[in-house]
Amino acid sequence: MPKEIVITVDGKAAGRVVGGGRIDGIAPLLAAEQEVYVVYDENVTWVAEKVIESVPGVKGSIAIEATEEEKSMETVLLITRSLLESGASRKALVLAIGGGITTDLAGFAASIYKRGIRYANVPTTLLAQVDAAIGGKTGVNFDAYKNMLGVIVQPVFTYVCAEVLRTLPRRDFLSGAAEMLKTFIIENEDDHYEKAVKWLSADGADGQELILAAAAVKAGVVSRDPFEAGERRKLNLGHTFAHAIEHEARLREEDITHGEAVAMGMILAARLSDRLGVSAGLEARLAADFSAVGLPTQSPYPLEILADAMDKDKKAEDGLVHFILPARIGSVLQRDLTVAEALKALTI
Repeated sequence: MPKEIVITVDGKAAGRVVGGGRIDGIAPLLAAEQEVYVVYDENVTWVAEKVIESVPGVKGSIAIEATEEEKSMETVLLITRSLLESGASRKALVLAIGGGITTDLAGFAASIYKRGIRYANVPTTLLAQVDAAIGGKTGVNFDAYKNMLGVIVQPVFTYVCAEVLRTLPRRDFLSGAAEMLKTFIIENEDDHYEKAVKWLSADGADGQELILAAAAVKAGVVSRDPFEAGERRKLNLGHTFAHAIEHEARLREEDITHGEAVAMGMILAARLSDRLGVSAGLEARLAADFSAVGLPTQSPYPLEILADAMDKDKKAEDGLVHFILPARIGSVLQRDLTVAEALKALTI
């Protein structure tokens, strides 16, 4: 697996995913930058401090509270105000350090500050390293709907560093596990799915190669479809159900992580796939694998409760939802259905 993965847009290099073992390895990537402004999750202050110490071009920093509740336009405005007060010019680079919430917020702020400045990511969670910090999607929640406002702008680079995962709580690690497994359900070159199940089940092996392999899958899909016109939709496997689960959890003020929701969403997608005859027995296999890893497999909310949020999903068009269904490990397809049609198939 190469240590550098290039993301292209219209055949031209638009960004990179760079692998490294230690956080101070980021310094050469920023050596030519004269204005770096660090936006970091207050929970990973130790990572931000190491970056600030090793990068001479850092001119300012701001810590944020990286929660779903704070993933809002108010936090974006807080970041842009900090950039303005620090005198950031259009040549500045925003460096996001944290999980997917942080990279989404910082990337969105950079995209609108002075009509757009560059940004780069240092993802500090497994979820962000294999998914959220790669591909250029940025955004915030709005009226309890996840990622309803945002833009797609590629980061200059995403630095995937094994060192930053050492303090990651197990539950947060498992949240990323769901996105890694999703990636390999989509593309399973070299039996990465089976290897990932083994690694994520805590066999103690070094997972850096699998992390980069997952990043490479997403980078490839993004390069072929940077603005979600077609193929990139398959990265939404499980997410239509997951976003509905997250929406209901927020309304009830209940604690469900994004990865937990995605895991449950993929099981529902596999059930729908089995019921429609796209796959055979896949729900049972995924449920067994996810349980072995430590991921939840059953939504706590009835399907009827999730229907309204699914109808309002930002990916719904003309009453149809683009459901991504797993046909087998390593292959998915799109099936456009109304929410009513999907619920009918799921409740047969």
